[in-house]
Amino acid sequence: MAETLIIADLHLAKPEPHTLVLLDTFLERAEHAEAVYLLGDLFDYWIGDDQPIAPEIAERLERFADLTAAVYFQPGNRDFLVGRQLLERIGATQLPDQTVLEQGGRRWLLTHGDELCIDDAAYQAMRAQLRDPAFVRDFLSRSLPERIAIAEDLRNKSRTASSSKPEDIMDVNAAAVDEILERTGTDGLIHGHTHRPAIHRLGDGRPRVVTGDWGEAGWLVSLEGDGLTLERFTPESNEVIATWPPRREAIA
Repeated sequence: MAETLIIADLHLAKPEPHTLVLLDTFLERAEHAEAVYLLGDLFDYWIGDDQPIAPEIAERLERFADLTAAVYFQPGNRDFLVGRQLLERIGATQLPDQTVLEQGGRRWLLTHGDELCIDDAAYQAMRAQLRDPAFVRDFLSRSLPERIAIAEDLRNKSRTASSSKPEDIMDVNAAAVDEILERTGTDGLIHGHTHRPAIHRLGDGRPRVVTGDWGEAGWLVSLEGDGLTLERFTPESNEVIATWPPRREAIA
């Protein structure tokens, strides 16, 4: 069985050379995959499908559409305004905020993860406001320069606010994780958003898998059969950080 690959938090903005090479490296692996899941924050921000993309980035994103693998996109907090035009451009099917993936006899819940950070009340209030249909309609009616200015301002304010918040409130809430797994009848959770890559063993033994954000290295989750690996990769090397079922001491 070919592997299923899951990534999140690329935060694409400028065509940095190392980011382009990481995308090339991932796409080479994805050529042999059965499916690819993009769990949000593919972009640093997305303000509508008329947003310009640097040609170097666009060329690589369009290679997703050429994969034999099925490609799926799940919105994150930075790119929930991705629309039909971009999805067609990258050959992706959009998923709801919570999606169940069945593989190898296991049921995995896929989500970006920000909706589970319920201890950060200020963030959740902002999230609700930004996703309000009236706000979205007003925002998309504005000119491209206006929308870019608003997105840049929101990004800067978010960075400033995050720097002064306690680390624990920006992580997922344990009770919220338990509740969503019970409600969906799933065997484990895979998410991004928090930029804290690890495989956590929950109280009932189920795993919570967190894929990392891309920087000097890329991160991916690979599902093959009934097993899972969390991997950090560069063009020169690939390192398995943790596995499920656990075979290493890297399990948190």
